[in-house]
Amino acid sequence: MRLRERLQDKRPVVAPGVYDALTASIATDAGFELLYLSGAAIAYTRLGRPDIGLVSMNEVADTIALVRDRVPTPFIVDADNGYGNALNVERTVRTFERAGATAIQLEDQTMPKRCGHLRDKSLITAGEMVGKVKAAVDARVSEDTLIVARTDAVAVEGFERAIDRARAYAEAGADILFVEAPRSEDQLKAVTAALGGMRPLLANMVEGGDTPISSADELGALGFSIVIFPGGIVRALARHAQDYYRSLATNGSNRPFADRMFDFTNLNALIGTPEMLERGRAYETPDTEEDLA
Repeated sequence: MRLRERLQDKRPVVAPGVYDALTASIATDAGFELLYLSGAAIAYTRLGRPDIGLVSMNEVADTIALVRDRVPTPFIVDADNGYGNALNVERTVRTFERAGATAIQLEDQTMPKRCGHLRDKSLITAGEMVGKVKAAVDARVSEDTLIVARTDAVAVEGFERAIDRARAYAEAGADILFVEAPRSEDQLKAVTAALGGMRPLLANMVEGGDTPISSADELGALGFSIVIFPGGIVRALARHAQDYYRSLATNGSNRPFADRMFDFTNLNALIGTPEMLERGRAYETPDTEEDLA
């Protein structure tokens, strides 16, 4: 799927959050046509820390490469604020594109950044972000690599200023616009009313965040083209892992939890172990007397 062409479709595309090759492969097997490699989810799982700018560019690039090696599915990569100024953005875009990103998301926060639904964020100037967007567009090799411009201005400068910033980022060449954390359905409607004719729009669904949770169909009806659920997988797995460890600590065995987990055989089936071993056998050549001579 070419994402640019898919976004011309009226149907919204749902992109679940992933953070490694395993979650990317499971999401792909579930039928999703687009994934979202979440910087927050990488921070949560790789560092066990909050999304406050601790993840480095190289850690994300390594994750991109591992995901791309495992699945062909297009995916958006959360590149935070580009890890610096416009020159850092150039390097980030080149690195992420080579690693296999389909789309690269940049935001207008200062360093260190914060999760879009945390308080006390601060922004760079609109002019500096316009420069970053232009640098990203100039740095990409392929026009099939899309640039997502995100503004966090709703929580810092107000809703109208967020719309103004998004317009400026579109004019700078962004392919997709992302106004983070609208605080009501009326604001969601206002985003599409103001920006829908300029670029495809992305909506972010965060359970417990500032934006009211809506379905992809509901958001599509408002005019959003992409709906991401970036951290849901980590919240689901963390809750499940907590229950698992408590059960093991209490019972000294996995037997009470067995119906809520894969056994060895089923997990290997999920990750494709039989197929990989069979493929490896296809390359094996038995020794002959001539070979041993």
